[in-house]
Amino acid sequence: MLPLSYPLKNVAARPGRSALTVMVIALVVVACSLFLGLLSSLRRTVVSTGDPLNLVVLRKGSDNDGSSQLSREAYFFVRYLPGVVRDPAGWPLASPELVVQPFFRTRAGGRDNVLVRGVEPAALEVHDGVRVVQGRFFRPRMHEAVVGRGVVGRYEGAALGQKLRFGRGDWDVVGVFESGGSSFESEVWVDVEDLGEDARRVFPYSGVRLRARDEAALASMKRQIDVDPRYAIEATPEPAYYEKQGEASKSLYVLVVAVAVLAGVGAGFGAANTMYAAVQARIAEIGTLRALGFSRGAILLAFQVEALALATLGFGVGALLSLGLAAALRAWLGGIAFGSTTFTTNVVTLAIGRRDLALSLGLALVIGLLGGLGPAWRAAHLRPIEALRRG
Repeated sequence: MLPLSYPLKNVAARPGRSALTVMVIALVVVACSLFLGLLSSLRRTVVSTGDPLNLVVLRKGSDNDGSSQLSREAYFFVRYLPGVVRDPAGWPLASPELVVQPFFRTRAGGRDNVLVRGVEPAALEVHDGVRVVQGRFFRPRMHEAVVGRGVVGRYEGAALGQKLRFGRGDWDVVGVFESGGSSFESEVWVDVEDLGEDARRVFPYSGVRLRARDEAALASMKRQIDVDPRYAIEATPEPAYYEKQGEASKSLYVLVVAVAVLAGVGAGFGAANTMYAAVQARIAEIGTLRALGFSRGAILLAFQVEALALATLGFGVGALLSLGLAAALRAWLGGIAFGSTTFTTNVVTLAIGRRDLALSLGLALVIGLLGGLGPAWRAAHLRPIEALRRG
């Protein structure tokens, strides 16, 4: 067998051809990593929204808040169900909420539908992952608003101390909140009564969020709500609700796979061409190795190791470029906007995770393995005399 240093030194001995192969694979890694990072960031945004002990109560047949309407009677019915957690003062942790989707004007001059959520102060206890990081929470009936981190700076007036214009009036921005990267950060929160009056809604609520005492209480509450014939409402665990809202992202999987396959095929051909050129330039060397008694298997393995080494280098360069580009995009754009099933805009922060890089590494190694297989096979099957003559 040839020593491991032989194929590795060949990579360094031919910097031009090696650099070309490395850059071809690196470009594939960049494309794949960015697409996978965007997709996983979108999934993290959706999956991280929702508490497993929260129930979303909507009108039967509604698949999101925007298409649902609930009466006060329905709210009071679910609010006092057994199993709802109570705060230290004895009040149930139930958050009646109203959502509207007005147009906000972006600083670039465009328009986006943004989800404005009317809530009561209890919402901060029901959605306990939400916390105000700048300013304060709004005061009821004062036409004040708090904005999510993803909204800040993206729209006119969406900053602490400024005025947001939507609906029939102006809203003073008194705070900025975060929620661990969830889709709540793409929303604006205001007082539910103010929003109901501004939107002139006959039914005051879109839905209700309930905090259950435990999983058994949650299941019991869901059954009671679903079978009650009076209000035509149904309950869904909050994580399942938001996962369904994120189904639009599934179409991106097809796009990512298609791009990865096409890029992988192109990179495979590029790597194969470079390796074929390397074989052509080293015919005499291969003939000498065969004449010295090295087997076809040894030469085949050496060329495959060389191809995998180039693929690993390509991954390393591509991973660094991907992380740098992701950081630059975060600094430049702040977030990437996606439309949701509620026809509103979700702002997703691009981040490339370990799983994304691991998948990109696998693709790079497959490209190196398949791209180097043909040239390695050709090199291994050259007859020693023919190779020495041609060299």
